[in-house]
Amino acid sequence: MAEIPEHLLRRSAQAKAKALGVPFEQVLAEMSGGTLAAAPAAAPAAGAAAAQAPAAAPARSAPAIPEGVRTQRLLTVVKANAIQQVKREPTDKVSVWPHLVAMEFVALLVVTALLTVFSVFQDAPLLELANPNAQPNPSKAPWYFLGLQELLSYFDPQVAGVLIPGLGLAGLAAIPYVDRNRSIRPSDRKFAIMVFTFFVVASAILTTIGSFYRGPGFNFTFPWRDGIFFDL
Repeated sequence: MAEIPEHLLRRSAQAKAKALGVPFEQVLAEMSGGTLAAAPAAAPAAGAAAAQAPAAAPARSAPAIPEGVRTQRLLTVVKANAIQQVKREPTDKVSVWPHLVAMEFVALLVVTALLTVFSVFQDAPLLELANPNAQPNPSKAPWYFLGLQELLSYFDPQVAGVLIPGLGLAGLAAIPYVDRNRSIRPSDRKFAIMVFTFFVVASAILTTIGSFYRGPGFNFTFPWRDGIFFDL
């Protein structure tokens, strides 16, 4: 069994003597088995020695501080939690309201004004009822389907109308699973940008050819020689 230090034994004896109302020497003798019974008598001598200690203290010289060493004084103690709970202030975020909503509302007003002015100076009459016996030549699809119609002029309908568009849509849907890079920097998303650019440029080229380079019978023409066969 480990031996109890003397100062702890004396402290325990003082607390027990105070609680029971008995002499301190009696309790200390019982707890230590009589080995520390004479200690209180030596206390005054120790007190006298302690009283003489301050007189000898001024004779002790302070340790020399090496050259180049800068001493510091501890002024206060800061708890670690106070530093760890400091939250970073958001500096690169803008609230949706009113910044984004105001910009979108201004853009809506500008586009509405431009369309209003354009509709005043540009007529857009409705055509007559469709007559299946008198089809327009060339018969073109709306502009957003002209790329697909142009593709039909090169390949079989099963290939141009089903296989190629299906593979394109499947490729776009598979990009998030193939490109697992979560970075938002354009320099780190080269694969996604390359695929997106390929589809956009291909669609733009096919739509442009179908709009301005196709004449009667959907044959290839030059717009500066035969005119533009395209209705808005």
